[in-house]
Amino acid sequence: MKILVASDIHGSAFWCDKLLKAFEKEQADKLLLLGDLLYHGPRNPLPDQYDCPEVYEALNAVKEKIICVRGNCDSEVDQMVLEFPITAPVAVLEVKGRTVFATHGHLYDDVNPPMLQAGDILLNGHFHVPTIKTLNSGIVYANCGSVGLPKGGSVNSYLVISDALTIKSLSTGETLRRYEL
Repeated sequence: MKILVASDIHGSAFWCDKLLKAFEKEQADKLLLLGDLLYHGPRNPLPDQYDCPEVYEALNAVKEKIICVRGNCDSEVDQMVLEFPITAPVAVLEVKGRTVFATHGHLYDDVNPPMLQAGDILLNGHFHVPTIKTLNSGIVYANCGSVGLPKGGSVNSYLVISDALTIKSLSTGETLRRYEL
């Protein structure tokens, strides 16, 4: 199974469109969204082409392929327009015999990881900076970065899970980081 992981669209219709084109190009089976889909948040600037209705309509068009967890900027009112569940704080999957714990990042992160075993994978968004590293506990930590509002000098990005964890630029498709599974 191939999974495209993305986070922090923050209402950017421009970058959401690029994300869905990347999802199609990657021929992924599932789109795992790690929250902060529509609202830009009080500390963030408005993203490119901020248009919440356009974003939720685009996401609803592929709803049968989406797995989603709630971000700190997502609310119950967002669930009224999104046609797939968004309120779960975590999603737990199995990939290549490893537990994959997917969460936004405001509850669990690389400093406060959940109880996982060495080799298991913790996925986050929230910090808007793409990262892959192995924690002291042996947990593999991956942050897919941000679709709509990258930070820390990073670029708009997403992550692909297949035989590896691969973070790619949303603009160019270039591989930014890779971790073999």
